[in-house]
Amino acid sequence: MLIDSHCHLDKLNYDDLHVSVGDVIEKAKQRGVSQFLTVGVTLDAFPNMMEMIEDHPEVHASCGIHPLDVESNFDLALFREYASNKRVIAIGETGLDYFYQPETAERQRDLFTQQVDVAVEYNKPLIIHTRQAREDTLAILKNGHAEKCGGVIHCFTEDWAFAQAAIELGFYISISGIVTFNKASELKDIVRRLPLDRLLVETDSPYLAPVPYRGKENQPAYVKEVAEYIALLKSTSVEDVAENTTNNFKNLFLKR
Repeated sequence: MLIDSHCHLDKLNYDDLHVSVGDVIEKAKQRGVSQFLTVGVTLDAFPNMMEMIEDHPEVHASCGIHPLDVESNFDLALFREYASNKRVIAIGETGLDYFYQPETAERQRDLFTQQVDVAVEYNKPLIIHTRQAREDTLAILKNGHAEKCGGVIHCFTEDWAFAQAAIELGFYISISGIVTFNKASELKDIVRRLPLDRLLVETDSPYLAPVPYRGKENQPAYVKEVAEYIALLKSTSVEDVAENTTNNFKNLFLKR
């Protein structure tokens, strides 16, 4: 069985798909996906996301402020309230993105630091987004003692040195459909080198659909293609990838 360790179920275009969230979950289950982590990116959207998954116990949730959403409403007391919800098993998506919004870098660092503090206090792992901000990302994690709560570098596209540094902090590396893209040669090489006991798989749906669905809206069901491609790169079976990434997910998020 597989687990989609990072999806945004509240972002899928259900009207165009003519399906419900239950249909999306069932489709994924039919392809061997047993659990899901739907990831929060703003406080405004969090209540709707939680309402959407209320009747789906196989779906876990996270609460965070995405670095590209730092100008949305942020109330630390409200964030702490949402983050304490029993169904929230992680803090994030948080981190730094200097590629798309370098002008908000200071605000990004401020909110990232606050979210790390809450994650450590609540002992809930962090879900990290980082782009063109390697040094600052690692510095905030280290200064905030993020090794105490652990976490994952989601949708990994950084270099091998960053992967090693994150693993040394006790973090996992999550691989998305990007690994199936023709131009992702560096990421393919990194996946070959990454130990299976540090890997997670994800879709980041509705974004970044893997080959052969590239260009279409991504869905949790397509995490199977990510696992199959990783198995090919690592010269192992998809069952081996599924077993290891499922155990890794449970060790990181569920055994607290």
